[in-house]
Amino acid sequence: MNAIIHDVLAEAKEDHESVIELTRDLVAIPSRGGLDPYEPVLDRIGSWLAQRGLPATVLKDSTGATVGLTCEVSGSRPGPRWVLDACLDTAPFGDEHAWTHAPTAAVIENGWLYGRGSADSKSGAAIFCHIAARLATITDQLRGSMVLLFDVDEHTGGFGGARRYFEGPDAPHDVAGVMIGYPGMDKLVVGGRGVHRAKLHVHGVASHSGGSKTTPSAIEKAADLIRALSTAELPDGASAGFPLTGKLTVTSVQGGGGYSVTPDLCTLNVDIRTTPTFHSADGARFLERLVAEVDDAWPGTRPTLIQVDTRWPAYALAEDSRLRTALLDAANSAGIEVKAKVAGPSNIGNYLAGLGIPATAGFGVAYIGLHGTDERIQLDTIPTVQAIYHAAALTLLGA
Repeated sequence: MNAIIHDVLAEAKEDHESVIELTRDLVAIPSRGGLDPYEPVLDRIGSWLAQRGLPATVLKDSTGATVGLTCEVSGSRPGPRWVLDACLDTAPFGDEHAWTHAPTAAVIENGWLYGRGSADSKSGAAIFCHIAARLATITDQLRGSMVLLFDVDEHTGGFGGARRYFEGPDAPHDVAGVMIGYPGMDKLVVGGRGVHRAKLHVHGVASHSGGSKTTPSAIEKAADLIRALSTAELPDGASAGFPLTGKLTVTSVQGGGGYSVTPDLCTLNVDIRTTPTFHSADGARFLERLVAEVDDAWPGTRPTLIQVDTRWPAYALAEDSRLRTALLDAANSAGIEVKAKVAGPSNIGNYLAGLGIPATAGFGVAYIGLHGTDERIQLDTIPTVQAIYHAAALTLLGA
């Protein structure tokens, strides 16, 4: 591995200015999730790949909407398919007047590249493109294939690009693992808590708020339910190899309007974080029990309707996982201390875990301001990150 790192680091240093140039080009194209058209940013990265003899395929969902792009480098010998994944859509700009430089100006200052998406995850996409270009020159040495997958439906929460690729009509069935290029050099995310998300439609009885007869208010009933949810103790859920416990949070309250009507409906969003020993089904039963107790305390009102929205399993890669060891060994050979971490927030790795596909996330360039004002990346960390992913790819592809 030390010899491999030496060679790929030299190549990454040769690519450094090109990676910066492509990243700046991508940052300069607004691609906010759900707000901007995605074709321009995909056209830019597609043309970069095409100029290097790497044809790309634009992904469209069942409605015809553009949701991503893929490009595959196939080795001359049979083997599994691996995926390098990054998103090309971004978070919103926020208050543009608060930025030191405009969010799409792609300004470089004191070794930092400013701009929305520079960290999450246009720099990751640019790095992966350069790795693919390098792999394409040695296909005779590779077993299996490496796929670039760039999603433009990630920040909406839809993950349309990933869903189209992994579950579409022509979905591959031999994906051995996915490396997700989220930023941050201090850790490699090898797992995360799952989610069980539900909307609770809490019912009351409508009436005139000034009338002589008082009817049960859906908002007051919802307040009782929020109190019960926020004070209830979840099972611990921690276990060997998964140090985190479950968690429940009420994240939204919607109901009522005006002054003269006692509301008959109030809707709560509830986010439950699950673990390998506190599953989605456990979270569902826990929620059902608390809801039933509050409903019983409010006679004369309809039962609360529980509408499940999202279920992703918790996951944690085993210590001997090929993905995990390939990246950690490469980082160690490069002299970078990277800790394997099970994350509290979920990520696309949880979605992939539900499909039985292992994934890593959360290793990439050093950054500040993710999703915030003055998002920026430290440019001198690019070659090291590229070399580590490149070395890991060579290991996985048997080169």
